[in-house]
Amino acid sequence: MAATLGMSTGVRVACAALYLGVTVLAFPHRLGERVLDLGLLLAWLSPVALLLAVRGLDARRAAWLGFALGTLAHAGIWHWIWVVTVRYGHARGWVGVGAPLLLATWPGLFTAAFAAGSVALGRRRPLSPFALAALWTALDHGRGTWLTGWPWGTLGYAQHQNEWLLGLAPYGGVYALSFASVLGGASLLEWALRKEPGRSGARAAAGLAILAALHLAGALAREPAKPGARRIRVAVLQGNVAQDVKWTPAWAERTLGIYERLTREAAGRGAEVVVWPETAVPGAPDGDPALEARLAGLARETGAELVVGAVGLRLRGPDEYPDLFDSAFVYRPDGVRLDRYDKSHLVPFGEYLPFRALLGRVIRAVATGAAGRDVSAGPGPRTILLPARANGEPDVPAGVPICYELLFPDLVRRFAGSGAQVLLAITNDAWYGRTGAPHQFLAITALRSAETGTWTARAANTGVSALIDARGMVREQTRIFEEALLVGDVALRDAERRPTFYARYGDLFAYACWAASAALAALAWRARRSGARA
Repeated sequence: MAATLGMSTGVRVACAALYLGVTVLAFPHRLGERVLDLGLLLAWLSPVALLLAVRGLDARRAAWLGFALGTLAHAGIWHWIWVVTVRYGHARGWVGVGAPLLLATWPGLFTAAFAAGSVALGRRRPLSPFALAALWTALDHGRGTWLTGWPWGTLGYAQHQNEWLLGLAPYGGVYALSFASVLGGASLLEWALRKEPGRSGARAAAGLAILAALHLAGALAREPAKPGARRIRVAVLQGNVAQDVKWTPAWAERTLGIYERLTREAAGRGAEVVVWPETAVPGAPDGDPALEARLAGLARETGAELVVGAVGLRLRGPDEYPDLFDSAFVYRPDGVRLDRYDKSHLVPFGEYLPFRALLGRVIRAVATGAAGRDVSAGPGPRTILLPARANGEPDVPAGVPICYELLFPDLVRRFAGSGAQVLLAITNDAWYGRTGAPHQFLAITALRSAETGTWTARAANTGVSALIDARGMVREQTRIFEEALLVGDVALRDAERRPTFYARYGDLFAYACWAASAALAALAWRARRSGARA
């Protein structure tokens, strides 16, 4: 069959290499001091190259090739895991090479499923571009949600600069952008192969017409860039404290001094709310009265509301260790602690160790920097109320997603679904070093703004810190590994305006793609049984 389709070994290898190259480069990477971001062009080519690479193979061989290519491509996207494991986790070099490969087997499994499915379901007639887009999107959703999920590298993020397609995010989330990317690429492939049996120029034209309609619909249905008349002046701080000194006693006072100075500067520029990054404070205010008083005093001095990343504690008995939380502490301008939000979706192997009794000794043997204790998870997304600054105005509901939580669209949309009018995102990207990861993570955060129709003020310890509008476009951003602060007027979502469709109903579009894929599989199975009986 491969010969019939003209797929020599050399051509197949070239298509496989093309898939690896375009998939890796579809996401942001650093080249020296520049950021290479080619997703607007290459997002369409990734599915095309994969479909070409598995042409002519049976389902089993397509699955194996898809698994190998998906694993290698995502290991390339996640090259920065070397920095996390070796430089800061103090693991051995082979762990730095093996960790991204091992992690990439997860998307590799779903790439294998797409490759095998495209062959098996298209045995009698090649799948249409719409069917391929639905299958890819369903599998993107699966790898981002099953077994706690790992959605970094979802194809839709490569379209984060496509302003028109971003208008689909408030309805279908990032998965709508994945669908559009595959629909466009598969339609172009259908056109190129239109003379083959089972293909047609009409199917290709229909796919491209729908793609154009999706762009137009996205442009017309975009959330307003300024979703409400009310604004608050927000500052995000970037202290630029290196990860390898962050928790050393010698840096504790210096770190606090940096953030106190930046807070005073931000207040001097009119900031009403000042946001510190994740675990910016090298301590736990719950267990350190002097630290708590210092933060409260800073709020009183500056007259600003402070949202401070620090370690939260839940105290137990006198002879027991307290539970640890990755938390955001909120202080009113009068110095009273208003609230504490605890991160609810934790990083496996980073903040907690699955099957610790079984794996704990092994993990510590290969990574001496691995945590000896697990962080505890908070109860889940909820809003905090920022006190109004003017008489007669209502308090401002805000969501404070913390680092890893930003990867999960269904989690972040629940902040907006519960009434958040702004997102104050805090993170510590120092773990990633001078790699593409901070820029990849910024693109992910931008999609959360687009999905929820809310502005996001993003404070990152070493960058990228940013102000992102309600359409998912980055208005201002810092450079990485520089001390900096951004101060800007952030538009609040009107309380009377309903949350976006996605914030209210979540992944309905992805579930529709699952339903369509299941229907295709059922039809293919029925046709196969009928053929066998005949």
